Amino acid sequence: MKITSSAIAVTVKDVLASSMFLRKYFCFTEKWSAEGFSYLIHEENTFPIIFLEHGIEILPKSIRNQLISGLTIAFVVEDIEAEEKRLKKEGVVITAELQEDPWGERLFQVTDPNGVTIQIVQFVDPSDQLYANDDWMNEQY
Repeated sequence: MKITSSAIAVTVKDVLASSMFLRKYFCFTEKWSAEGFSYLIHEENTFPIIFLEHGIEILPKSIRNQLISGLTIAFVVEDIEAEEKRLKKEGVVITAELQEDPWGERLFQVTDPNGVTIQIVQFVDPSDQLYANDDWMNEQY
């Protein structure tokens, strides 16, 4: 299979609220929109995020009325402290405080008005030597 591009589509109650959250705090712009639909792209990354209104008829009946659950959208950044400070200054509530995991991932989370979890991540050198080897995951299995 040759994949030429990817996108993520998230079903929410209030498309405008989620769209505005990404536009206001994360430099996304709306490329297309219609009733119950918003297609967003980031100024530095072409990976689109699409918000669909739950109940919209373009969705298959089997999932039409389902809402977001258990999904985390991760944005990798170069300076996580600066992003945390900026978001706090802009009034965004941090829903999971900044932490560093031993495998070399620093992260914190915010949540949009529809409950979509957005994780801000910066990769660093692992603090635990077990994870210093690039193949540590493969060695576990």
